[in-house]
Amino acid sequence: MKVDAIAPFSLRTPATLAEASALLAQSGSRALAGGTDLIPNLRHGLGMPSTLVDVARVPELAILDASVDVLTIGAGVTLGRLATDAVVLRTVPALAEAARLAAAPAHRTVATLGGNLCQDTRCVFYNQSAWWRRANAHCLKHGGDTCHVAPQGSRCHAAFAGDLAPVLLVLGATIDVVRGAVRRTLPLAALYVDDGAKHLALGEGELVVSVCIPRPAAGARVGYRKHRARGAIDFPLAGVAMRIEMRDARIADLAVALTGTNPRPFLLTGTDALAGRPLDAAALTVLAKLVRQQARPMRTTVTQANHRREVAAVLVQRLARDLASACSERTA
Repeated sequence: MKVDAIAPFSLRTPATLAEASALLAQSGSRALAGGTDLIPNLRHGLGMPSTLVDVARVPELAILDASVDVLTIGAGVTLGRLATDAVVLRTVPALAEAARLAAAPAHRTVATLGGNLCQDTRCVFYNQSAWWRRANAHCLKHGGDTCHVAPQGSRCHAAFAGDLAPVLLVLGATIDVVRGAVRRTLPLAALYVDDGAKHLALGEGELVVSVCIPRPAAGARVGYRKHRARGAIDFPLAGVAMRIEMRDARIADLAVALTGTNPRPFLLTGTDALAGRPLDAAALTVLAKLVRQQARPMRTTVTQANHRREVAAVLVQRLARDLASACSERTA
């Protein structure tokens, strides 16, 4: 099988955040962390940066610090570390679980938190070799003018498939982003745009530096479930994260986020209507209905779109039951 070569580039290895930021502000530069998403895309001709800025040596990207109220994690922290770190396991075990479910052990040793949050969207018409895409007239996301998933439309439907974003969304995480001397903080949800071709709201040369996670309320339970074609390695065909707090056997607080079905990870809307209600069959039916209404899987994988929608609805019901039961056990 022919292996596509990566176009020539210059590799820079800054030792400080200021140096990395200055390099990324230059036209044609791309950040390189673990490279588990970027390098395969470059081999397929999906992007031709003139400079790769390897940020692995930047100390600020490797921090993992817990205060009384907030857990701060550098964007360069690996998924392997997140899956096993004692602080993460103690404060946000659902994030450790999501990291453990991502990819394969070898990937997790180098793949990073920032890379997982900023990974490219995916589609069976996009994640192909250059000669395959050329033979199929390219696609709207790269080199063409038609979305082969929805030829009558005018937008790209490639799906976001990161595992960590939905957990961080239900936890109310924020991110710090830097470009040059300018640093800004924004809610994680604001990082994403509902557009498969340009799904990140980062400006030219901006780099995600860290993620800040408020500690969940003492009575809250958080979890993540994913469905994939194989029991390991694969991206989620549908993934669901949830934060729930029960009081007196009724829902006091509920947040749900999805991944793998839409061009962006997103918080489910309408869950506030369940506040004050028991988590009974009627409430679970409402939850599943909200998922079916808002999940918009398309023919971006080898799996039927409706199957992914139904799987997401089932996952949200199962996760809700499991977390509510954990809440009850705590108060018993």
